[in-house]
Amino acid sequence: MPISLTKGQKVDLTKGNPGLKNIMVGLGWDVNEFDTGYDFDLDASAFMLGSNGRCPTEKEFIFYGNLEHSSGAVKHMGDNLTGEGEGDDEEIQVDLSLIPNNIDRVAFTVTIYDADRRRQNFGQVSNAYIRIVDLVTGREMIRYDLGEDFSIETAVVVGEIYRNNGEWKFNAIGSGYQGGLAALCGSFGIEVA
Repeated sequence: MPISLTKGQKVDLTKGNPGLKNIMVGLGWDVNEFDTGYDFDLDASAFMLGSNGRCPTEKEFIFYGNLEHSSGAVKHMGDNLTGEGEGDDEEIQVDLSLIPNNIDRVAFTVTIYDADRRRQNFGQVSNAYIRIVDLVTGREMIRYDLGEDFSIETAVVVGEIYRNNGEWKFNAIGSGYQGGLAALCGSFGIEVA
């Protein structure tokens, strides 16, 4: 039975699971019956952050345009353009043992592609969640359902894994941003053209 988290809750990943190395971060959502004339295209991303809370370089920003970190630690499994169907809409695989020493946290985010032009926001999205699965056993370890806390936001930091005294923990964040992917990139030290 997975641990079900609420916003702001932190939980150990590796302390109670010695040997845990490979995890899958699954992100899912549904779009409310609402027509802006455009399909919704939500995108999951991972930001590998140093102690200053910023990406050391743009290479630590893992998304549909940069699917894998050079270390092999974080790998995006591909862009889902519609979010239709059951289960995870996008997945990111993480090998905790390969995360470089200069990376303290990995933040997982979801943004709405071209949200301003399409007049879309997270108030039109429901049943959003993040879950962490042990890739070796297939066991769902952690699940955080975001609830319906959003209205005008176009980007959400869903959760993060972070180092703490040599162990990895998960933090359920659920913080919304306006300004979409560009705003998130700016806050994590990535310049967007």
